Amino acid sequence: MTIFEKLSAAMAKKDFYAYMELIHEDAVIVFHKSGSKFSKAQWGEMCEGMIANEKFVQESTRCVYENDDILVKHDFMSYPDATKEAVMSVHMLKDGKIIKMETGATLLS
Repeated sequence: MTIFEKLSAAMAKKDFYAYMELIHEDAVIVFHKSGSKFSKAQWGEMCEGMIANEKFVQESTRCVYENDDILVKHDFMSYPDATKEAVMSVHMLKDGKIIKMETGATLLS
């Protein structure tokens, strides 16, 4: 199963622990818009509540490209505050896990 398939399954099931298992211990997550950077632990603190929230919805997802080193994907997301975004994310991979993720989002509503 590819990283994309594992990420998609974890999000569809809202399985926080399966999602976090895909993140490398030394991972860095970067928000393009703000430049904010997060460790795996910090990212986990943010994600746990989001993933559990029924109003946090990954409406659609597609893999743009994936190999052993990189995953590029595009998602349409809905958030608890009723906003929607198109999110492009690039995931650098190491040892079968995400070592760096950078996201860029466009507000749709």
